[in-house]
Amino acid sequence: MSSAEQYEGKLVEMIYQNDENGYRVGILECEEQVLTVVGILPGLNAGDRIRVRGKKQVHQRYGEQLKVEEYYPLLPESQEGMMEYLASGLIPGVGEVMARRMLETFGTDIFTIMQREPERLQEVQGIGKKTWRPMAEAFQTHNQLRELILWLAEKGIESRFALRIHQAFGSGAKAIVETNPYQLLGSMPEIGFKAVDRMALKLGREPEDPQRVEAGILHTLAAASFEGHTYLPGEELLRRVCAGLEVEEGVTRETIQSLAYDQRIQLTSGSEDQRVYLLSCFEAESDTCKKLLELACTVPLPAPENLKKRLEKSQKEQNIQLAKAQIEGVESAFHYRSLVITGGPGTGKTTLINSLIRLIEEEELDVLLAAPTGRAAKRMTETSGKEASTIHRLLEMGFSEETGEHYFGRDEENPLETDFLIIDEVSMVDILMMRHLLKAIGTSTTLILVGDVDQLPSVGPGAVLKDIINSGIIPVIRLTEIFRQAQESLIVMNAHRINEGEAPTLNHRDRDFFFMTEENPHNALEKIRQLLVKRLPDHYHFDPIKDIQLLTPTKKGITGTINLNQHLQQVLNPPEKDRQERAFGSKIFREGDKVMQIRNNYSLEWSRIDPLGMEETGRGVFNGDIGHIAAIEVEKELLTVLFDDDRQVVYPFALVDELEPAYAITIHKSQGSEFPAVVLPMYPGPPVLMTRNLLYTAITRARSLVVLIGHKQVLYRMIQNNRTQERFSGLEERLKQVMSYMENPL
Repeated sequence: MSSAEQYEGKLVEMIYQNDENGYRVGILECEEQVLTVVGILPGLNAGDRIRVRGKKQVHQRYGEQLKVEEYYPLLPESQEGMMEYLASGLIPGVGEVMARRMLETFGTDIFTIMQREPERLQEVQGIGKKTWRPMAEAFQTHNQLRELILWLAEKGIESRFALRIHQAFGSGAKAIVETNPYQLLGSMPEIGFKAVDRMALKLGREPEDPQRVEAGILHTLAAASFEGHTYLPGEELLRRVCAGLEVEEGVTRETIQSLAYDQRIQLTSGSEDQRVYLLSCFEAESDTCKKLLELACTVPLPAPENLKKRLEKSQKEQNIQLAKAQIEGVESAFHYRSLVITGGPGTGKTTLINSLIRLIEEEELDVLLAAPTGRAAKRMTETSGKEASTIHRLLEMGFSEETGEHYFGRDEENPLETDFLIIDEVSMVDILMMRHLLKAIGTSTTLILVGDVDQLPSVGPGAVLKDIINSGIIPVIRLTEIFRQAQESLIVMNAHRINEGEAPTLNHRDRDFFFMTEENPHNALEKIRQLLVKRLPDHYHFDPIKDIQLLTPTKKGITGTINLNQHLQQVLNPPEKDRQERAFGSKIFREGDKVMQIRNNYSLEWSRIDPLGMEETGRGVFNGDIGHIAAIEVEKELLTVLFDDDRQVVYPFALVDELEPAYAITIHKSQGSEFPAVVLPMYPGPPVLMTRNLLYTAITRARSLVVLIGHKQVLYRMIQNNRTQERFSGLEERLKQVMSYMENPL
């Protein structure tokens, strides 16, 4: 990859520009060469002089380009340059003739006049009372953006953020940022706390400035929520903030108290420590606790008459035999307002749910099905024969253009209208989503939560399923019996062995679980290529892109996602003459590429054709959604992705950083998904990642085939490594405390 280079010159032509996101393609004329420059270059027009820094890249269709990383607009200093600038079309009503008159009147002072004494433009022949002001305002707006870019660059903020800062704060952007630079984190958190903090210190902020310490505390709590915590113990928060900001403990304690007094964070007392919450997590935990208690104390619907006999009849009609725990699960769904069903692969969760749905519908009652992700919902639809939706869609999520925030159409004032609500893959549901889900449950709805508590916890904050089960507030049906049909699958049997800390059975002929020994990870790349391109498609008729998923514990390294995706893209989707592609930094996206959404975006619009041929539309694309690139329109700066649940989403190029190649994905990102075949490299990695829990999750993502490749010792070490990352979550303790009080009120 080429290193960054710096050039200075004049933009002689603007080939393409998008004023909404600042993306531009232009021709830069330098002293010794002419370059095509591409990138986020807000506020630039033909005729502008700029200094740019970037890396050269070769586009398959358009040849060599300079991908701009930073740029600095320069005002021309010569009369000739000023003439070109004024006549460029940037200023309304100014062409070559008017530009010449302006220079004849004011000479090289023209820019100073337009900035400081704009009313004097009336001294120029042809400029009157109605025209001087729009001319001056256009120049000043452009100049403000130019000065903001230069000023931010001095403070270490990339030029690509300048347009958004200018759009957010207008002409007063510089003054507002100087007053409190940390407020940038509220409107554009992607700048990052460290970059804003560096800028604040360059602006002369003292290390213990209250605004800095406040922002540091809020940033630390937000970072903790991304790690899965709903709160941090007070002493842990102090340690992280003092170390990160290099400030004294006393100042940090005082600021925590001040933030709590201003109701910007919440302090509570746990059984052993003081706890500090972001308000969003505290309210979510409190509301979830309250609603779960309400469900636990509510009388259920009357159970069907002769329930046992009807269930026996149903089993005969379906030619199935339910286990004792499954029967208990079906009966409990009619005896309680809320119920948890948990069990590993092959223990009959799907059979139980389908039997329950059959009885519910026989009673002419309503039932809704949902899951956290599109893939999980699609699988639930396939296994039940009844349409399931994502939780976001179930709750009728929308997006407000006015506030820039998402909302849910279903809540306590407009609850879901159903007798039963069954949610699958609940281990993926975080405390924030659980709060919204519970708020939408009406007074006559029975809630059934289904999941495998041994899977990885949610990506978001909390350990909801584990906390609910451990609290004892809701009846729990634990499915442990592995059914005879499932016992034929080594995937199922080995998943349970691994979960119990036992070594798996490997390489039985005509089975579905294999280990390929390969000590050298470089050689493994070639064996993976053979598996995906020839061996698995030839023997099992798998599509190498749609059916086979490479899972790996890490992003970095030879068998990490970054390297594997670069390797597999060249193997599975190489460049072709008629296949559009586009480089975005170090990534190249190509039509046909398998991609994944890596963060929640509640405002992106999607469309889908339903089974009846009607178009359905909505908003929201979520972390972990997988699809493929259907089209790249370079001139329109658009990239279209068709996701696995048939939603089509059009991305402006400015949002493509929300996508990653997905030929290989981390095991964490695979939660809630199921693939016909999983290939899993087994090479050393950080102990915190190489755990039994992670391995179990990876193996249970496969429906028909698992192939491990690498060191057997790495496999065995993962099985023995039963460490789990501690999550600070208060839901279990809250539920137990309230239950204890209810049982012993005095």
